[in-house]
Amino acid sequence: MLIGLIGESCTGKTTLANKIKDSLGAEIYSGKDYLRLSKNENDAKKLFVQKLESAITGDNVIYIIAEPDQLPLLPEGAFRILLTTDLETIKERFAVRMKGKLPAPVAAMLERKHGCFDQDSCNFKIHNGSVDIEIVCQQIKDFFGHHTP
Repeated sequence: MLIGLIGESCTGKTTLANKIKDSLGAEIYSGKDYLRLSKNENDAKKLFVQKLESAITGDNVIYIIAEPDQLPLLPEGAFRILLTTDLETIKERFAVRMKGKLPAPVAAMLERKHGCFDQDSCNFKIHNGSVDIEIVCQQIKDFFGHHTP
């Protein structure tokens, strides 16, 4: 199974990825983690795309996407989960990552990027992290034809 977790910074993608990993078992890749597959960036990208394509019917892989330019790497057939939250929540969470202070240039960057995934198609949408992980896992299993008793 290939699961794409798509969303801006601080929307809960990594938290959800870890919960799905614990529930379904999966290898997690985030952003440009694929660069570890080869010393050559183009070769690494090709290997990663092949890995993602084979994961649709093979091993469980979760790909965390926080930048729009990473979306084209996610092939058709992946289960796409869009995670969203309001801008103020994103700023608050990002400030925590930066030891409590959100510099003005970072705030401006977050404002520019806010909503950048809102028009992308998805199989499941989660707003503000309010979802039962069992529901998400069952949606994923149903999508791939794995039914639980």
